[in-house]
Amino acid sequence: YTDIDADRPATTSSEVITRVIRRHIGFDGLLMSDDIGMSALSGAMGLRARAALAAGCDVVLHCSGEMSEMIAVAESVAPMSDAADARFKRARAMVRSPEAFDAAAADHHITELLKAAPA
Repeated sequence: YTDIDADRPATTSSEVITRVIRRHIGFDGLLMSDDIGMSALSGAMGLRARAALAAGCDVVLHCSGEMSEMIAVAESVAPMSDAADARFKRARAMVRSPEAFDAAAADHHITELLKAAPA
């Protein structure tokens, strides 16, 4: 990735997300970050979350389960943008059971999201 952005990892790079993923590849689906707890990122969790969203991610993954970190992330980010919300709604419409998708998203159970995905 250093040829695209020598200063930032892909998760926080608008060059990678906007120029490559959105424009060059043409992906217009819901884009989730990597786990913001990964060692490639530095700074407080809230700063990491804001950086991923500012770079163009629609959703930020925080996987450690540390309550203090989850609170910091939730307090640090704005509500989902209209564009991200539209992509979320398109993703939701693609599953066999939107209700299962909603329940899994509310409970943060990715395994349930995968079960709800089309075969």
